[in-house]
Amino acid sequence: MSYTVPAATTIGHVHLKVSDLQRSLDFYCGLLGFELMTKFGDQAAFISAGGYHHHIGLNTWHSKGMPPAPENAAGLYHVAILYPTRKDLAEIYKRLTSAGVAFTGFADHGVSEALYLNDPDLNGLELYWDRPREQWPKDENGDFTMYTHRLNLSDLLQELNG
Repeated sequence: MSYTVPAATTIGHVHLKVSDLQRSLDFYCGLLGFELMTKFGDQAAFISAGGYHHHIGLNTWHSKGMPPAPENAAGLYHVAILYPTRKDLAEIYKRLTSAGVAFTGFADHGVSEALYLNDPDLNGLELYWDRPREQWPKDENGDFTMYTHRLNLSDLLQELNG
């Protein structure tokens, strides 16, 4: 039997195990700018962009004080956070760079541009924006295609001058 998920389906939220809730809140709310929606003591918090009930859940239920998950094991590769515009991506890049955050990579995927980094528990994050669909690269058959080229960070920062 064949089934296709409805086109309007979205990923509602991600819930991450963290070792130190306050440290994670400092990162996600204090640095990335998410809004704290609700908190359950020192065990869990739910954060959002724009007042949604939560885009990210953070909890210490099974991970308080624990080391990060091993890099070479099954599990979450990264959480992708979609910014509405290229200028928004440039602004968060500048903010994180000014704060001394270490990035793990930068990529132009043709359909999107992305910044890669880790949160304090070494959960991978992709901060990105999507190019308009009409700008997506196409192959010889007219089907969209993706690639990984180095992101031109100087060009990205020019968004802040406009």
